Amino acid sequence: MQLRRLLVVMAAAGTAFLLLATLGHAVDTPRDTAGSVLRLAWCLVPLAATAQLAVAVARTDPAARLREGMSAAGLGPVRLTLTAAASTVLACALGCVLGLLVFLRLRGGLGGTPVGPEALLGRFPLPYGAVGVLLAAVPVVAAVATALSLRPGRNEPSTPCADAPPRTPGTPAGLPWGIALTAAGLALEVYASGHTGPGARLLPLPGGLVTGEAGALTGWLLSAAGLVLAAPGLVHLTGRVLGTGRSGAVRLLAGRVLQEESRRVGRPLGVLMAAASGGYAGYVVYGPGAFALDGPGSHASFGPLTALGAGLVLACTALSVLLAAAESRTARAATTEALRRIGTPAGLLRRAAALRASVLVVALAAVTGGVAHLAAGPLTG
Repeated sequence: MQLRRLLVVMAAAGTAFLLLATLGHAVDTPRDTAGSVLRLAWCLVPLAATAQLAVAVARTDPAARLREGMSAAGLGPVRLTLTAAASTVLACALGCVLGLLVFLRLRGGLGGTPVGPEALLGRFPLPYGAVGVLLAAVPVVAAVATALSLRPGRNEPSTPCADAPPRTPGTPAGLPWGIALTAAGLALEVYASGHTGPGARLLPLPGGLVTGEAGALTGWLLSAAGLVLAAPGLVHLTGRVLGTGRSGAVRLLAGRVLQEESRRVGRPLGVLMAAASGGYAGYVVYGPGAFALDGPGSHASFGPLTALGAGLVLACTALSVLLAAAESRTARAATTEALRRIGTPAGLLRRAAALRASVLVVALAAVTGGVAHLAAGPLTG
């Protein structure tokens, strides 16, 4: 568990570093207001990924699963939620302090010689108030997300019992809204792409919609939010399709598990889908040269800050999915043991696990690739 908290500390440190770099750019280039706002908007992505990782770590805390024992010890559901949020605040605050120290050292603010890349070398001191606000954003957002995830009344889906009559898991309600958000984001990208270069082919629309790079970023954020919102419903739908028809024991078990675990693993998978969609779209738009750090004068190549942000997002989302899978396996432990006691072959359980994993990967990869291709299409044109 301490290793998981250390991961939250490192993620918070990376996010704080990116926020401070954005602040440094705003201070050093006060006339580039649009560029500073765009950099700050991009920082929302690693901030959300860090909060997601903090939530995943808090949900896998043994104390979060032993609510009855904690209640007997004097920690009710509300106090347990507040304790988890406080632990998240402490880990993120420690990470923010670490990120601040590293940033100041590279910038030369600790009395030494600046050793950072050109993007970090500042000419003016940072305002203390702005530094405090930006650093406070990381623990506050992570703590609020943790409290909302673990709040009383919103508990995890109940683990089915093998001796109980079968029930149909409820369908997550976010699928239609997720599809609508994704479609709106793609439409905004199509509209904004007509204003990002000299070859504006689209018919201008009235109403003062967001255009240019800001419009493309807003459209991508809407599409990413749609994927996150729709992912639990997609997982549940995949499970229902897998278990339809004359399904055997393997298909039936795999489909039922996907339906039961759609809420638990769906949201982290949605975040991973959004990150993968953004990475694929960037690759399609800029080509393989986009991933060369500090490329020779190419504006399309990744700088060190962009590489840090992309690596942070991918690492946080992948770790969140792994933690959600571990939490799901722990929640099914009693059911799995009951199935083994009644004589279910271990090979059948392994085949069911492999089937649901492979089907889920294929289905979500197809959706992610399709959305990424549609998102990159207007920008490449």
